[in-house]
Amino acid sequence: MKINALAPETVGDAILSIREKMDAPTFLSALAVALASAFAASLLYRFFYERRGTGSQIHRAFPLLSLAVTTLFIGVQLSIPLSLGLLGSLSIIRFRTPIKEPEEVGFIMLVIASAICAATFNFAFILYLYVFALLALVAARGAALSRRLRRDGVLILTLGADEAAAKHDAIQSLLDDEFSHLTLDSASTRNGMTTLQYVFSGLRAGEATTLHAKLAGIAGFSAVNLFLDRPGGLR
Repeated sequence: MKINALAPETVGDAILSIREKMDAPTFLSALAVALASAFAASLLYRFFYERRGTGSQIHRAFPLLSLAVTTLFIGVQLSIPLSLGLLGSLSIIRFRTPIKEPEEVGFIMLVIASAICAATFNFAFILYLYVFALLALVAARGAALSRRLRRDGVLILTLGADEAAAKHDAIQSLLDDEFSHLTLDSASTRNGMTTLQYVFSGLRAGEATTLHAKLAGIAGFSAVNLFLDRPGGLR
């Protein structure tokens, strides 16, 4: 397959055409669309991830990031030397602050992609991008919600390490009878004490009040903690 390289005069003509069409209303329209898309990304981030314990509040930077990237790429389209110099300058930039949560990378790329679309005046692409981004976020939230609906809470048991080993089968048998679904999430031993953490579902409210007494009849637990995922989680 033969690929024809773009002739220099063709590139120059294309840049000249962009310069002639780039007036103030056109430039401002690109900025307005970029700003609107940044606020849309901010709303998506706040709705789906603001309650996560990141503490970064990265969505506050989306409007300025979108405006800066849009202006940057419009400027690159108007100058070949500027575009070549930009590649060299950006190659030495390093971000020293680590990103705390993986979804922040996705939202930053979403803002940058929409800004590039605005800078190249492909406004329809932004609409398509955000429609599919919303569908992806809803699907991810639905998967997480389905996992949470399969559990009612967490049970944490703490007792002596020797007793935990000796009474493990009896403890497991009692818990299997009390819960319709039970999974050992973690087990740790420190300073002679063993902590067992279970994820459970299917415990009725009336049985929760007698669970401590039943466990005390099997072993000498130093702590029995029952945490519910939501208020009124037991029926």
